Amino acid sequence: MTGTGRSPQPAIGDTVRDTRHNRIGVVTDRLGPYLRLRPLTGGREWDADPAHTKPATPPEVLRARLAEVNARSLKRPPSG
Repeated sequence: MTGTGRSPQPAIGDTVRDTRHNRIGVVTDRLGPYLRLRPLTGGREWDADPAHTKPATPPEVLRARLAEVNARSLKRPPSG
């Protein structure tokens, strides 16, 4: 923690919870004041305010990975 009372910002590669969007993601970049997050199993990235992120716990990471894998398995392949 810094002298300002604020938590240090997550580093690229850290896994965090975006509390505003209630999603878990991996920090891939910083764009201006925002963090760029990617879903754990890949997919479309999104921007998150660092003030609304916190480190993800191991159970949160496991639940997020399982939810993403389950959602992907429910998608039907295109017929053709």
